[in-house]
Amino acid sequence: MVDESFRIPVSARIGRHVVIEEGVILGENVRIGHHSVVLAGTVIGHDVTVGCNAVLGCQPYNNARVTHKVSKQEGLVIGNGCRIGNGAVVYAGTVLEEGAMVGDLASIREGTRIGSSTVVGRSATVECRTRIGSRCLIQTGAYITADMIIEDDVFIGPEVSTSNDKYMGRQPYQLAGPHIKEGASIGNNATLLPGIAIGRGAVVGAGSVVTQDVPDHVTVVGVPAKPLPANRSGTPKGGQS
Repeated sequence: MVDESFRIPVSARIGRHVVIEEGVILGENVRIGHHSVVLAGTVIGHDVTVGCNAVLGCQPYNNARVTHKVSKQEGLVIGNGCRIGNGAVVYAGTVLEEGAMVGDLASIREGTRIGSSTVVGRSATVECRTRIGSRCLIQTGAYITADMIIEDDVFIGPEVSTSNDKYMGRQPYQLAGPHIKEGASIGNNATLLPGIAIGRGAVVGAGSVVTQDVPDHVTVVGVPAKPLPANRSGTPKGGQS
């Protein structure tokens, strides 16, 4: 089902039962898998591959419990060389920069920007109004909350959880997710509380619960997370990185 105004480039390869709505722009050498849906206004660059059953360019919706006002978004923009997995859902108002990859079954909400060569892993969730830098690795099942900042070259392990509501909906609060600075690494299953900052090159050990800011180049572990003691040379002792 292709809108009558749309012209498929000769170099494109479009699977069976694909839906392409009005106003979609397709670059050269694009591949779209079977049963995928490309919604109105989506812009797809050159050399992009989209898997089967993906949905690209959704508009957000809300109900009485949604804190932020929801408005119609500009079209989704997918940069050259991006890869979108099977069953992925990427909302309108989002930009994927050149060479970004979105794994199977991942979800990326509106108003998000993902930098070049960043990987969003299988079944990971990236909520709205989030900024993710270049060359980041967000692994399987990670939950990236809304209103969060992730700088360049950050590693986020599987099933990491982040939050942006300090009072869990019990009283008004300006939503603020964690700010993870350049080159930091977050271990598997770690939990980051609202509004905290993880410093440049810092390490959060697997399973840690981070309740306070972590300084640059410091390793923290535990519940609540605390810095590892330094040995005589001034470097952290052991620990999971």
